[in-house]
Amino acid sequence: MRIAVTGSIATDHLMTFPGRFADQLVADQLHTVSLSFLVDNLDVRRGGVGANIAFGMGQLGTDPILVGAAGSDFDEYRAWLDRHGVDTASVRISEVLHTARFVCTTDADHNQIGSFYTGAMSEARLIELQSVAERVGGLDLVLIGADDPEGMLRHTEECRSRNIPFAADFSQQIARMEGDEIRTLLDGATYLFSNEYEKGLIENKTGWTDEEILGKVGHRITTLGSRGVRIERVGEDPIEVGVPEETAKVDPTGVGDAFRAGFLSGLAWGVTMERAAQVGCMLATLVIETLGTQEYELRRASFMDRFRKAYGEEAATEVQEHLG
Repeated sequence: MRIAVTGSIATDHLMTFPGRFADQLVADQLHTVSLSFLVDNLDVRRGGVGANIAFGMGQLGTDPILVGAAGSDFDEYRAWLDRHGVDTASVRISEVLHTARFVCTTDADHNQIGSFYTGAMSEARLIELQSVAERVGGLDLVLIGADDPEGMLRHTEECRSRNIPFAADFSQQIARMEGDEIRTLLDGATYLFSNEYEKGLIENKTGWTDEEILGKVGHRITTLGSRGVRIERVGEDPIEVGVPEETAKVDPTGVGDAFRAGFLSGLAWGVTMERAAQVGCMLATLVIETLGTQEYELRRASFMDRFRKAYGEEAATEVQEHLG
């Protein structure tokens, strides 16, 4: 099963300031702020929802095709993804813009000052999925993840016009989208991903009920944080899957991306949706135990031991066959 993952590709530059921002601000001079913070640490992490999801799928051996836009500074990041089983040949490289970047400084009170540079991400709208499909011999599913909004709309329209099944996954872009855009992006999708808060926001902005949305997409996958995930299907009882026990809660960033990577890998293997959700929850648990969205290591023996403990022998036997 050939799955293309569209979405943002970015790097995060995270710095730590040992003092307090509040101590550096003069109340009657806030209209002319000019400050420079001497920071102690710089942590550069690979990120972007498209790249995070593709990385997880690559770890599971399902050969994802990453579709997005990056800058000429993408070479090292590309090599990392290639080494971890991601097909990056369909990433568009901008001739003038850098890869999207989040730059953030955190003080001793955990206050943050950050900036997000969209950069090359804005060129995602120039990517044609047909050329991707021709290169790889056809596409069975396209995940349309958070990216340049115009790019998301174009990919959705192209999937509909070319009869390519697609999954809608607005993620953080939902906050800036209007109801008409959301209705366009989800109408005709085979799957709709969101968390609980986003689920309510989608219903509020579109004016559609839960039942109406489910009727338009067929499958609605809602992540529930520490309570796992719920899968709703037209005419069938919901499926609810819990999460495995974690060894530590280090950083929740990228947990949702990891779930999607596991779930999509399960679909690629042809296992049931319940099994696919279990794989997603197990992979998400690895991410919450790790600092960084792509810093976890998938050790297959350990993964299967923990999966077996969480979901039972029958489930583990089915997944083991595909994981190898």
